[in-house]
Amino acid sequence: MEHMPRKEVVENALRRERTLVPEIVIRELVANALVHQDLIPTGVSPMIEIYSDRIEISNPGEPIVSTDRFIDGYRSRNEQMAELMRLFGICEEKGSGIDRVITAAEESQLSAPDIRSGADRTDVIIFGPRQFSEMSPDERIRATYQHCALKYVVRDHMTNQTLRLRFHLPDGKTSAVSQVISATIDAGLIKPDTRVGESKKYARYLPYWA
Repeated sequence: MEHMPRKEVVENALRRERTLVPEIVIRELVANALVHQDLIPTGVSPMIEIYSDRIEISNPGEPIVSTDRFIDGYRSRNEQMAELMRLFGICEEKGSGIDRVITAAEESQLSAPDIRSGADRTDVIIFGPRQFSEMSPDERIRATYQHCALKYVVRDHMTNQTLRLRFHLPDGKTSAVSQVISATIDAGLIKPDTRVGESKKYARYLPYWA
């Protein structure tokens, strides 16, 4: 972790240095890259690339679960390796890695992890903290979908209020958050929960696959 980019923060009138990305995020993503790598190709291996504003972690092999289902789905390519890493305490219980990454990203106000697949590799890009105003439309939509899916997995529901808390926004930003929710619905990633009726006051949302 000593090679990770750092930022200076002020806590209780004291200046401290923190890593750009929480340690738990790096640990879980590296463990995932090792567990889910394709061991058949030769001359390739998991990679960690460190930049001033982001960290990119990749492993050989296209994912065997769709990238937008990493939060709720689990299928290990190397189950024996996964079990060994759990016994060593390197990773947590089965299928919890990405959930923990997204939870930590929300708590630390990071931009939503960007998970991509292609060219026989799976890549995860994690950026440092960003204010809502600094996020691109795509980043806001990705964060909204991940928040909604995470809520569903823990048997909860996303609402305008929970999303405002995820973006660390005050009550006065209800309209801005509603616009992001609408954009994420238009992108086909979430949908309204029709079981609560059409009242905007009690509106809640589900991932598209729920």
